[in-house]
Amino acid sequence: MSPAGPSRKQARRDAVFLLYQTEVTDLPMADLVAGQKLREGYAPDEFTIKAVAGVLREQETLDAELEAHSRGWPLDRVAPLERSILRLALWEISGEVTPPEVAIDEAVRLAKRYSTDEAGAFVNGVLGGIVRGAVADEDAGGEQGGAPGADAGGEQGGAPEADAGSPETPTDDEGGEDG
Repeated sequence: MSPAGPSRKQARRDAVFLLYQTEVTDLPMADLVAGQKLREGYAPDEFTIKAVAGVLREQETLDAELEAHSRGWPLDRVAPLERSILRLALWEISGEVTPPEVAIDEAVRLAKRYSTDEAGAFVNGVLGGIVRGAVADEDAGGEQGGAPGADAGGEQGGAPEADAGSPETPTDDEGGEDG
């Protein structure tokens, strides 16, 4: 019997780290995978490999969608780790690999754990806005599958949390209350 592989949470973390490393190093994927095996003591599992390959294959489409929902933050200004987290979660959501609420929750958890609480709020806002937009499109144009009621972003009217880390980029959606 072979040893059990990593949990889905661990596999997701591994995928994020491999995606991050593809952005910040010039190493080929084979070297990154070998390094992960040395560090972690196991090779990437099937989910990790499928996720990394899917994100890299669909990166242009994922980035366009993320850019459209990260108001005030061009994607090239988003830190590489947060970009990797966003891409993976959106790949999971758009490919119906993981329910939107779970993908968003896991993405926020990763951002808070490996970056900052503000990064978690940003990730939540961007992904929540995307999911709310998809649900609104389904409600307006008929059933197309997806996750009705998958509101992880909080307020209505876009993704105000997406600007949480940037006080210099207020949105029109914010109610003017100072906290």
